[in-house]
Amino acid sequence: MDTVVRIDGLIKKYDNKAVVDGLTLDIQEGEIFGLLGPNGAGKSTTMNMICSLLKPNAGKIELFGYDIKKDSRKVKPLIGYVPQDLAIYGNLKAWENVELFTALYGIKGEALKDEIDRALEFTGLSDKKNAFAKTFSGGMKRRLNIACALGHHPKLLIFDEPTVGIDPQSRNFILERIKDINKEGSTVIYTSHYMEEVEALCSRVAIMDNGKVIAVGTPDELKDLVRRDPSEDISLEQVFLTLTGKKLRDYTEG
Repeated sequence: MDTVVRIDGLIKKYDNKAVVDGLTLDIQEGEIFGLLGPNGAGKSTTMNMICSLLKPNAGKIELFGYDIKKDSRKVKPLIGYVPQDLAIYGNLKAWENVELFTALYGIKGEALKDEIDRALEFTGLSDKKNAFAKTFSGGMKRRLNIACALGHHPKLLIFDEPTVGIDPQSRNFILERIKDINKEGSTVIYTSHYMEEVEALCSRVAIMDNGKVIAVGTPDELKDLVRRDPSEDISLEQVFLTLTGKKLRDYTEG
């Protein structure tokens, strides 16, 4: 299995304080990889550096074998990013939003039209193609946000809290679509403050705290770290609490 993301000794400082502090991590092709951490742990900063939205102070990131500093033009078309803060335009129609983001990657003409239709169908928004995004419900806006990230067929999808503030039906729809995206061949990095989502989706999970990875493994491997005996039934939330000393309610974006 090939390594899609290789992070080595990554450091990001603000006012001489390390928000990401010597982080080292590998993510393999075909994984849905969960990235968890309490407020201020550095997970969003890490994802922004993977996307080349922030420059690290030190360390190295390789995506698909490319150094993101040296080969950013080769790397960026391989990434799709779904941020927590909605990146859509309310005064544009659904198809216009997808067109705007997909065309950035040089897709034109009939190919562009086909990709717009595909992304909207995949996210269940074909019937809302000509509706303005500002008229959408919270769940529909989240789905449109995802559609905008899919038009260029990225090999790596990064989801930063994609189900915040939406109803359970929309949440379940998005989770199923993420599974489908993964089955179609994309590697996924996923962060959420809903532990049940992480357990349902992720093949491996890294827990960050104070800018460092303090544990990484499958959900079962992480549970084994804190089990007192093999028969003990333990949740990922309990693992998180034990390793970070923070309760689930403290687990917010950061």
